[in-house]
Formats: sequence, C-alpha cells, structure tokens
Amino acid sequence: MSTANVTGLSRTAGPGAAVDCHRVTRGRVLRSEWIKLRSLRSTVYTLVAAVVTTVGAGIVLCAFLAGEAALPGLPHQALFDPAGASLRGVSLAQLAIGVLGVLLVTSGYSTGMIRATLSAVPRRLPVLWAKAGVFTVVAAVLTTAASFAAFFGGQAVLGERGTRLAANGVARAVAGAGLYLTVVGLLGVGLGFILRNTAGAVATLFGLLLVLPTLGGVLPADWAGHVVPYLPSNAGQVIMSVHPAPGELAPWTGFAVFCGYAAATITVAAVLLKRRDA
Repeated sequence: MSTANVTGLSRTAGPGAAVDCHRVTRGRVLRSEWIKLRSLRSTVYTLVAAVVTTVGAGIVLCAFLAGEAALPGLPHQALFDPAGASLRGVSLAQLAIGVLGVLLVTSGYSTGMIRATLSAVPRRLPVLWAKAGVFTVVAAVLTTAASFAAFFGGQAVLGERGTRLAANGVARAVAGAGLYLTVVGLLGVGLGFILRNTAGAVATLFGLLLVLPTLGGVLPADWAGHVVPYLPSNAGQVIMSVHPAPGELAPWTGFAVFCGYAAATITVAAVLLKRRDA
C-alpha cells in the first residue's frame, strides 16, 4: 500500500474524523432537546392536562350554556358567543402550558443537568434556541389540535345555537387559541432561563397573565383605556375573540403585542445565559 493511501486512510479514520463525528451541530442540539422533552413524565402529564382542559372545559361549558340559552327571554342571548364558549378552557390550559415552558428549563437547573448541557454546547445560545424551537413545534401542534377539537365538540353540544368554522372570524379565533397558548409557553421558557427557579418563574408568569389584568381593572378610567389593552394576556387573548369588544386591540395587533412580550423575555434570557455562570 502506498504512502499516499496510508495518509488518506489516516485522514479518514484518524482523530479528526472521530472529533467530527461528535461535533456539536444545531441538528444534534435540537435532537437532544427533543429527547429530553419527550422522556420527562412531567412533560407528558402537563401536555395531557392542557389538552384535556382545553377540550373538556369547553365542552362542559357549552353543555351548560346550551341549557341556559334554551330559556326564553334571557337578556344576554343576543351577546352569546358560541365560538368563545367552546374556547373557555384555554384560560385554564394556559396555566399548564406556562408551567411546562418553565419546567423545560428549570428542571435542568434543579438537577444540575444544565451544567452538562452547557459543557457540551459551550456557545450556550443554541441550547436556548433548541429548547424554544422544540417547545414551539410541540405546543403549537397539540394546542391547535385541542382548540379545534374543543370548538367542534362544543358546537356539537350547542346544536342549532352553535356556529360554523366558516363564519366570519371563527377560524381565526380557534387557530388563535393554539397560537396564544404556544406564546404563553414561550414566555415560560424565557422566564425559566431568567430566574432559573421553578417557583419564581411560575409565580412571575401567573402574575403577568392573571394578576396584572386584575390590577388594571382598578386603574382610573382615563388610564385604563391606554394601559389595560396592552397588558400581556389582554393583548394576546384578543385573537380568540370573534368580535373584539370596544376598546380592545385588533386581533392580530394584540397578538403581535403579546409576541413582543415573549420576544423581549427570550432576548433577556439569551443575554443572561451568555453572561452568567451555569
């Protein structure tokens, strides 16, 4: 065998090739995060809870409203929103999805696994993008499917008092429910990286989604109109309204504002992830 051939073999099967086989790539980081996501029991349980809550609560509420709406002379019949009724479970499901986004990050800090992850991926930011990307795909698919299941189930229960997916604004509202839940989870991911503590991140997320709107309700009237529509959950949930109320943002405008909150949170998380020790 010639010297050239030996050299060629050594280049193919030598140490450089072994290093290349274990080189960190975006695809491998994504695959690693996907394995982590689907192998955690808490992930499966939380996703199931979010789906069951979205579908079950919507259908149960529609069943209740179907009987109530059948009573004659109720003053609110003209304001009845059948699509919104079937999506009421989203208000509860957002808690499960938000907690899942937090746990996807903070579980690594609580177990120390994040140190091994960041040692294997020293540039760090690919870990953040991979976690956010894997979560976005999984959450968007499952929550959107759950939203459509809740809608069709709810309208079947409502019968003649229901609405059709082709009606004006209905398809956008149903698909928007899945989008809203996905962004809630991304907020949780960002807060998880920022605070690195499950209790603190969950409390902060719930404060943003649930407490701020309550506090906004006690603002003076001349302030409330300029503040309340731009609060995170108020802005985000407009996309689920078939007919937004006066004073609310337009559906896609509100959702863009909500995405801005999530983007800002992820940006802060990226800066801190680069600067802080694991």
